[in-house]
Amino acid sequence: MRQYASETTIDAPAERVWEVLTDVARYPDWDSGVVRVEGTAAPDASLTVVPAANPKRAFPVTVTAFEPARRMVWSGGMPLGLFRGVRTFTLTPEGARTRLDVREEYTGPLLPLIWRSMPDLQPSFDQFTQGLKQRVEHSTPR
Repeated sequence: MRQYASETTIDAPAERVWEVLTDVARYPDWDSGVVRVEGTAAPDASLTVVPAANPKRAFPVTVTAFEPARRMVWSGGMPLGLFRGVRTFTLTPEGARTRLDVREEYTGPLLPLIWRSMPDLQPSFDQFTQGLKQRVEHSTPR
């Protein structure tokens, strides 16, 4: 298994962080690493993530866990489990603040081959958590 992870503490309650986190259509407004996200964040929903690094390569994922204001999981990959990526967003209330943890774990028999061809995604994970923090802390709730 290989993984990337990033975390931050956001000066807002988990419900507000969740509101922004699940508004996937607006990710490009605050995450320059994403051109667009198609679909709706909901239980068992399908999403398509189009990254800025390679807009011609969209990533289909399924929302496999959806616990409002607590946790959301996106899963995707190749057939037969040859390569799989699972991204988990976890919100932990800390008084009036919220800790956000984002982790993506990669598994499968093709992982060694694919990992060698993948760019370093750590900057994009850090950019995502900091972008979400800025968006939540500097915008008004809907």
